[in-house]
Amino acid sequence: MKKLMTISMIGMLSIMLVNNPLTDQYVHGLKVVNIPASGQKSTLYMEIEEKAKEYEKPAQDAKVDPVWKAIPGYNGLKVDISASYAKMKKDGKFDPDKLVYIQTSPAVHLKDLPPTAIYKGHPDKPMVSFIINVAWGNEYLGPILETLKKNNVHASFFLEGRWVKENPELAKMIVEAGHEVGNHSYTHPNMKEISSAKIREEIVKTNEVINATTGEEVEWLAPPSGSYREEVVKIAAEYKLGTLMWSVDTIDWQKPTPQQLINRVMGKVHKGAMILMHPTDSTAKALDELIKRIKLEKYEINTVSELLSEDRIMKKSVINEQE
Repeated sequence: MKKLMTISMIGMLSIMLVNNPLTDQYVHGLKVVNIPASGQKSTLYMEIEEKAKEYEKPAQDAKVDPVWKAIPGYNGLKVDISASYAKMKKDGKFDPDKLVYIQTSPAVHLKDLPPTAIYKGHPDKPMVSFIINVAWGNEYLGPILETLKKNNVHASFFLEGRWVKENPELAKMIVEAGHEVGNHSYTHPNMKEISSAKIREEIVKTNEVINATTGEEVEWLAPPSGSYREEVVKIAAEYKLGTLMWSVDTIDWQKPTPQQLINRVMGKVHKGAMILMHPTDSTAKALDELIKRIKLEKYEINTVSELLSEDRIMKKSVINEQE
């Protein structure tokens, strides 16, 4: 009997609470406060979603160009909606300078292309590289390295194997300064004319002496004088080496004045440029001003590997990479 009375009382209280005007007022009050449901989007969030496409860029695949041969891919950009909202939430308004991007990878990479020589980086990438071929000119290496260090610039030095064997301390100095080293053959032959066996010998011996001297694994081959045939590119690829040429030539071996060298480069420099030079008096004297002039054009200067990577150069936004 007591149990039945308890149940009845609970039932009556429930009815009273449901019909009680105070209860109705409380429930209504919750609606007025407008507590957001899980996942509800604010007006600002929806505005970012709507405008994001205006700022996004598609990734560009690596390709073989009929003139410039292999061209690396370039990452695209996608707006990170949540991260962008978090940066704009405090001010409560859309600000394109606070957009946060995710880099998106292209479908086709440089490594997916058939073995093909590379003359320049992606034409949308505001970066250039110095390709410094070394088989002589020891007296100018010190000043060149000092200038690169002063300007916080890293270059790609392509070393003749025979030179490395004769100048191990200079080779190590280049690597210790943070520069990239590559293969420039062993004896500086015309690789367009030598036999297949000799091509292999030149590549392998140079790779071995560079690794033994500096500890570096070589990734790139720069054929002497830019002379090669397609077989050279294919054989290099067997040893996991890309074959590099250039798109801007200092012609510093002709001993131009520093100003002539600077004018020659600045008249042809472009996004993705690979700039060929050697350790010469002209280059050593022109290099500091050349670096300043290139940076005034808003180009970064870095190694060939950085230039040919798909990474975008971003100035403002926080970047997350998406594989």
